[in-house]
Amino acid sequence: MIKIFHNPRCRHSRSGLEYLKSKTTDIQVREYLKDPITKDEIKEILLKTNLAPHKLAREQEEYYRKNLKDKNFNDDEWIRIYMENPKLIKRPIVVGKLKAVIAIPPQEMDKLFK
Repeated sequence: MIKIFHNPRCRHSRSGLEYLKSKTTDIQVREYLKDPITKDEIKEILLKTNLAPHKLAREQEEYYRKNLKDKNFNDDEWIRIYMENPKLIKRPIVVGKLKAVIAIPPQEMDKLFK
Protein backbone atom coordinates (compact mmCIF):
# COMPACT_ATOMS: atom_id res chain seq x y z
CA MET A 1 0.00 0.00 0.00
CA ILE A 2 1.12 3.53 -0.82
CA LYS A 3 0.24 6.33 1.59
CA ILE A 4 -0.12 9.92 0.43
CA PHE A 5 -0.09 12.80 2.89
CA HIS A 6 -2.57 15.02 1.13
CA ASN A 7 -4.05 18.51 1.38
CA PRO A 8 -7.04 18.77 -0.99
CA ARG A 9 -6.70 22.56 -1.07
CA CYS A 10 -3.19 22.36 -2.56
CA ARG A 11 -2.90 22.06 -6.34
CA HIS A 12 0.41 20.16 -6.06
CA SER A 13 -1.23 17.69 -3.73
CA ARG A 14 -4.29 17.26 -5.96
CA SER A 15 -2.16 16.66 -9.05
CA GLY A 16 0.02 14.25 -7.07
CA LEU A 17 -3.00 12.25 -5.96
CA GLU A 18 -4.31 12.05 -9.53
CA TYR A 19 -0.90 10.90 -10.75
CA LEU A 20 -0.72 8.30 -7.99
CA LYS A 21 -4.17 6.99 -8.93
CA SER A 22 -2.86 6.45 -12.47
CA LYS A 23 -0.12 4.22 -11.02
CA THR A 24 -1.99 2.12 -8.43
CA THR A 25 -5.31 1.62 -6.71
CA ASP A 26 -3.69 0.47 -3.46
CA ILE A 27 -3.65 3.95 -1.89
CA GLN A 28 -4.26 5.31 1.58
CA VAL A 29 -5.09 9.02 1.42
CA ARG A 30 -4.08 10.78 4.63
CA GLU A 31 -5.51 14.30 4.99
CA TYR A 32 -2.97 15.30 7.60
CA LEU A 33 -4.49 18.72 8.29
CA LYS A 34 -7.76 17.08 9.39
CA ASP A 35 -6.23 14.03 11.05
CA PRO A 36 -3.03 15.23 12.77
CA ILE A 37 0.25 13.74 11.69
CA THR A 38 2.02 11.75 14.40
CA LYS A 39 5.59 11.84 15.62
CA ASP A 40 6.12 8.30 14.30
CA GLU A 41 4.79 9.26 10.86
CA ILE A 42 7.15 12.23 10.67
CA LYS A 43 10.06 10.02 11.72
CA GLU A 44 9.10 7.45 9.07
CA ILE A 45 8.96 10.17 6.40
CA LEU A 46 12.38 11.48 7.42
CA LEU A 47 13.88 8.00 7.44
CA LYS A 48 12.41 6.98 4.09
CA THR A 49 13.19 10.27 2.32
CA ASN A 50 16.65 10.46 3.88
CA LEU A 51 16.07 14.18 4.48
CA ALA A 52 17.11 16.35 7.39
CA PRO A 53 14.00 17.58 9.23
CA HIS A 54 14.34 21.21 8.14
CA LYS A 55 14.12 20.09 4.49
CA LEU A 56 10.42 19.23 4.96
CA ALA A 57 9.56 22.86 5.73
CA ARG A 58 7.50 24.99 3.36
CA GLU A 59 9.68 28.08 3.60
CA GLN A 60 7.11 30.29 1.87
CA GLU A 61 4.63 29.91 4.76
CA GLU A 62 4.19 33.06 6.81
CA TYR A 63 4.69 31.17 10.09
CA TYR A 64 8.04 29.88 8.83
CA ARG A 65 9.20 33.32 7.69
CA LYS A 66 8.21 34.99 10.95
CA ASN A 67 9.21 32.34 13.48
CA LEU A 68 11.63 29.80 12.06
CA LYS A 69 13.74 31.34 9.31
CA ASP A 70 17.46 31.50 10.10
CA LYS A 71 17.02 29.62 13.39
CA ASN A 72 18.59 26.31 14.31
CA PHE A 73 16.51 23.49 15.77
CA ASN A 74 17.43 19.92 16.56
CA ASP A 75 15.54 17.00 15.01
CA ASP A 76 13.11 16.59 17.91
CA GLU A 77 12.31 20.30 17.87
CA TRP A 78 11.54 20.18 14.14
CA ILE A 79 9.27 17.18 14.66
CA ARG A 80 7.40 19.03 17.42
CA ILE A 81 7.11 22.11 15.17
CA TYR A 82 5.59 19.98 12.38
CA MET A 83 3.17 18.29 14.76
CA GLU A 84 2.00 21.68 16.03
CA ASN A 85 2.01 23.31 12.56
CA PRO A 86 1.35 20.59 9.96
CA LYS A 87 0.70 23.22 7.29
CA LEU A 88 4.49 23.75 7.28
CA ILE A 89 5.12 20.28 5.86
CA LYS A 90 5.78 20.09 2.12
CA ARG A 91 3.16 18.18 0.19
CA PRO A 92 2.29 15.82 -1.17
CA ILE A 93 4.47 13.27 0.55
CA VAL A 94 4.09 9.76 -0.81
CA VAL A 95 5.29 6.87 1.34
CA GLY A 96 5.98 3.40 0.02
CA LYS A 97 7.31 0.30 1.71
CA LEU A 98 10.97 1.28 1.55
CA LYS A 99 11.08 4.87 0.29
CA ALA A 100 9.17 8.12 0.47
CA VAL A 101 9.25 11.20 -1.75
CA ILE A 102 8.03 14.75 -1.80
CA ALA A 103 6.07 14.42 -5.02
CA ILE A 104 6.79 17.75 -6.68
CA PRO A 105 6.65 17.17 -9.58
CA PRO A 106 4.33 14.15 -9.35
CA GLN A 107 6.76 12.06 -11.41
CA GLU A 108 9.02 11.95 -8.32
CA MET A 109 6.81 9.15 -7.04
CA ASP A 110 7.95 6.94 -9.94
CA LYS A 111 10.95 6.19 -7.69
CA LEU A 112 8.59 4.22 -5.45
CA PHE A 113 7.58 1.86 -8.24
CA LYS A 114 11.07 0.76 -9.38
